[in-house]
Amino acid sequence: MKRSNVISWDDYFMGMAHLSAMRSKDPSTQVGACIVTPSKKVVGLGYNGFPTGINDDDFPWEKHDEYDQSKYAYVVHAELNAILNATTSLQGCSIYVSLFPCNECAKAIIQSGIKTLIYESDKYADTSAVLASKRMLKAAGVTCIQLDHQVSIHLNVQR
Repeated sequence: MKRSNVISWDDYFMGMAHLSAMRSKDPSTQVGACIVTPSKKVVGLGYNGFPTGINDDDFPWEKHDEYDQSKYAYVVHAELNAILNATTSLQGCSIYVSLFPCNECAKAIIQSGIKTLIYESDKYADTSAVLASKRMLKAAGVTCIQLDHQVSIHLNVQR
């Protein structure tokens, strides 16, 4: 008899997003994203970090009042990284993200053709960036689904 206590597809793909987030060197927020086709094939993964080719020791990881001295001027968000890392067209795909996307990432999600957004945390729900994001996603017909539970992964990594 086959095993029946397997994890759900949502937990599987959100787990991949969490695993990707573990690559982020951001000291305060680690975010991961996983893009999946309608046939459940992973076609893109990403995490928040600096663009390829930039030495992350030469740029700030802190928040700062001066934009050019802040990480926000340089970090590529997980969603955009996953889109840029995609191996195929994203028309009709779903994206799993550990944190609801900002307005800039929402633009990229919409433009890429992703139709479903599955997320865990919405801790910035009242910020102008997330309010704008939700407005655009709704207008573009992107379905947004918040998981009703947190997905956790457990690794036994020896260092």
